[in-house]
Amino acid sequence: MAKRALITGVNGQDGAYLAKFLLDKGYLVTGAVRRTSTSDTHRLVEMGIANSVELRDLEILEFNNILRLVERSQPDEIYNLAAQSFVALSFEEPIYTGAVDALGVTRMLEAVRQTNAPIRFYQASTSEMFGKALELPQSETTPFHPRSPYAVAKLYAHWITVNYRESYGLFTASGILFNHESPLRGKEFVTRKVTLGLAKIKHGELDVLEIGNLDSKRDWGFAGDYVEGMWRMLQQDRADDYVLASGEMHSVRDFVVLAGQCLGMQIEWQGTGAAERGIERKSGRVIVRVNPEFYRPAEVDILCGNAAKAERELGWKRKVSFSDLVAMMAETDERRLREKKAIL
Repeated sequence: MAKRALITGVNGQDGAYLAKFLLDKGYLVTGAVRRTSTSDTHRLVEMGIANSVELRDLEILEFNNILRLVERSQPDEIYNLAAQSFVALSFEEPIYTGAVDALGVTRMLEAVRQTNAPIRFYQASTSEMFGKALELPQSETTPFHPRSPYAVAKLYAHWITVNYRESYGLFTASGILFNHESPLRGKEFVTRKVTLGLAKIKHGELDVLEIGNLDSKRDWGFAGDYVEGMWRMLQQDRADDYVLASGEMHSVRDFVVLAGQCLGMQIEWQGTGAAERGIERKSGRVIVRVNPEFYRPAEVDILCGNAAKAERELGWKRKVSFSDLVAMMAETDERRLREKKAIL
């Protein structure tokens, strides 16, 4: 009999890649989305699976709705990817972020507990929980120091997932995933902002890309690799928490330069801090400008993960390199503009 999986937030980047991965393995996949987002299935369409995923309404703020969803879908595995996942927005909407990203997970776990079924539960934790990291690279034993309402809410969710495992014997695993990107990433995230912005500049649709802290350094991987790690966590004999990361660190500036190269632009830098500018060598035009409005109230400067435990126990390792990831995203955005396709 085919396994059943329930993916919350299935219409997001990770949800789409995970749904495709599970469908290819023969799973029956139910995707849960907010009622206001049920028509927003463009990522599932792009992955070619829109007609293969059964969509159900989910209101993460309403416990009875969650409980009915779990009872009706009868999943073997739940992948909880639903979240308010934009860090910058969490400073503007901290209460909502906490209600969704922290208490929403508690509601999901309580629904699993009350169904009294042998459901395996995956919680999407985040490297943002390390925040002002006390060591480099960060592993499962690194102390947390969250620096945004998003990260604080995710930390609560992480520990409540551990608590339900230890208190009730539920199979609950948290994946502490470092930044993972793809052509399906939302336009509000810095990586897509860069690749789409530079592609628009190439096509004459934008003059200047405005960006925040160029010195922020992140550990970037490909979302398609990371969803396999999620699945591997729920196939173990014993539930545990795992870091998924590339082990490499690159600055936002590095990302901009490499994306530019992929699009035929050689970007050179002048100035420092908020006065720094990116100059396109051939034309001499300023095409990248720092805008302090995009700075976070509390910056997270350096994140780099140690995935040794996942490599050892799960047999997981990222496959797509940083340079290949940037090229994939830049070339896809440039092709979408060239072919005048709808921009995701």
